[in-house]
Amino acid sequence: MKKEFNVTGTCFSELHYMADISKKVEEVTQMMGKGRYFIINRPRQYGKTTTIQTLTNQFKESSDYLVFTISFAGIGDDIFTDEKIFSVGFLELLADYLEIDEENPELVAWLNKTAAETVTLKLLSKAITQLVKKCQKKVILLIDEVDKSSNNQLFVSFLAMLRDKYLIRTTQKTFHSIVLAGVHDVKSLKIKLRHGEESKLNSPWNIATDFKVDMNLYPIEIKPMLLDYMSETGVKMDAELIAERLFYHTSGYPFLVSRLCKMMDEEILPAKNSQEWTIQDMDMAARFIAKESNANFDSLTKNLEDNSDLYNQVYMVAVENRNTPFSIHDSITNLGVIYGIFAEKNGITVIHNRIYNEVIVNWMTIRMLRLQNKNSDFGGAYRNDDNTLNMEAVLLGFQAFMKKEYSKKDRDFLEKNGRLVFLAFLKPIINGSGYDFKEPQISEERRLDVVVTYFEHKYVAELKIWRGEKAHDKGLVQLADYLERQALTEGYLLIFDHSEVKKWDSDWTEKKGKKIFIVWV
Repeated sequence: MKKEFNVTGTCFSELHYMADISKKVEEVTQMMGKGRYFIINRPRQYGKTTTIQTLTNQFKESSDYLVFTISFAGIGDDIFTDEKIFSVGFLELLADYLEIDEENPELVAWLNKTAAETVTLKLLSKAITQLVKKCQKKVILLIDEVDKSSNNQLFVSFLAMLRDKYLIRTTQKTFHSIVLAGVHDVKSLKIKLRHGEESKLNSPWNIATDFKVDMNLYPIEIKPMLLDYMSETGVKMDAELIAERLFYHTSGYPFLVSRLCKMMDEEILPAKNSQEWTIQDMDMAARFIAKESNANFDSLTKNLEDNSDLYNQVYMVAVENRNTPFSIHDSITNLGVIYGIFAEKNGITVIHNRIYNEVIVNWMTIRMLRLQNKNSDFGGAYRNDDNTLNMEAVLLGFQAFMKKEYSKKDRDFLEKNGRLVFLAFLKPIINGSGYDFKEPQISEERRLDVVVTYFEHKYVAELKIWRGEKAHDKGLVQLADYLERQALTEGYLLIFDHSEVKKWDSDWTEKKGKKIFIVWV
C-alpha cells in the first residue's frame, strides 16, 4: 500500500512519509534516561503525539524499562469529578495499556485488583510505590492530552502528589521519568485554574525540567521524507531545494509541512498531470492552503476571536508590522507562542510562519469587509481590455473612497485600520480573477508588500506609513530593489499619512530605473 503524507493524528513510518526527527527524539530520550520530569508543551498538530509514540517504542525495546503511555483524550469528564473515580480510573488506564499488548498479565490483574481498593490520592500514591517495586524496572509514565484537565483542581492535586513522591524518590519508589504532553504548560494551567489567588500560584510541577527541544522541522530533517517519497513514487524534484522552500513557507511547523506536501502529491500534480515538484508549484500550494478551511486554521482564528488582547497584538505584528520587542515573560506574547502564532526573530516578535501570516491577514480582511460593508464587487471597472489590472485606477479609487469616508467619526477607525481597509477594498476587485499574497517586511519602514496576481499578470503594491522624506526615499529604494527581484518594471506605493492636514496627492516617479506610482491617503 502506498504511503501518504499525514495531517491527522499519529504518524507511523509504515503508513506515512515522515521527517527525520531522530535527533530530537535522542535529546528527549536522554532527558528521560536521566529521570527527568517535564512537559512537551507545543501548539496543536506539532508532532507531540507522534513523538510520544516514538519514545514509547524506543523504551519498550529496553529490558531496563517498563513504559506506560496513556492519554486523557476520550476518557470523558467524570474521571475528574471525584478523587475515588480518578484514582481508580488512573490505575485502570495503566492496566488497559498493558492489556492491549498482552504483556504482564499478572501485573494487569494486580492493577485491576488494586484499583478497586484505591479510593483516595493517598492510596494512589502507595499503589504507585508498590507498582514500581513489583516491576523491578525503571517505570516511565507518558500522559498525552493533559489539556483535558486544564481547569481541574483534582488533576493539580494529582501533580502535587507526584511532585511530593519525586522529592523523596531516594527513599520511596516512584516513576523514574514522567512526560506530559499538551498545548499548555502546567504552570499556565495552574494560573488559569486559580486566577487571582496569590497564595496558590506556585506550580505543583516546579520539579519539572524545562523542555527546550526545538520541535520545528528543518530542511535537513524534511529532505529524507522527500527522498523516501521520490523513491516510492518516482516523482522528480530537487529534494534539497524543495525542503528549503517548505521551510520558507512554514518555518518548520509540522502540520503545515505535511499539508503542503499532501497538496502537492494529491492535488497539484494530478491537476497538472505532472510527475515533478517545482518551486512555482510549491508557492501555488502555499497560496491555496492559506485560503482553505481546516481544523488547524479554525483553531488559530478562534484563539484570536476569544482573546481581544491577543488579537490586538497579532494585528500590530501581522498588519502594522510593528517592531515589538519579544519577551516570553509578557503574558500575551507567551500565549501567542503557546498557540503557535508568535516566534522570535532577532529580538522582535514575528508571526511564526508565512502561511499563518497570510491566513491571519486574510481573516482580518474579511472581518474588515463585513464591518466596512460599503464596497461591492466592481472588479470590471478596474480591468483593462487585455485582462490586465489597472492598478493605478485601483489606488486612486481607494484614495477617493478614503477621502469620502474620512470624517471625524471615521478618522480614528480608518487611520488605525487603513491597511486592512485597503485589503478589503482590493478583495472584491480581484475576486475570481486573481489572488493577493502579503509579504511583511520587518524594518523601520513597517512595510507590507501586497503581491497581486491577476490573469497571470503580477503587481506589487507596498503599503507604509509616512515618516518623512528621508524614510520615504529609503522606501523607494527598497521597493525598486524588490521590483528588480520580481522582474517587474513598475510598482505601486500606498502611503498612509496621519498628518492633521492631508494632501491626498498622487504622482509617478522613477527610482533605480523602476517606475513607481505613489498615492497618499
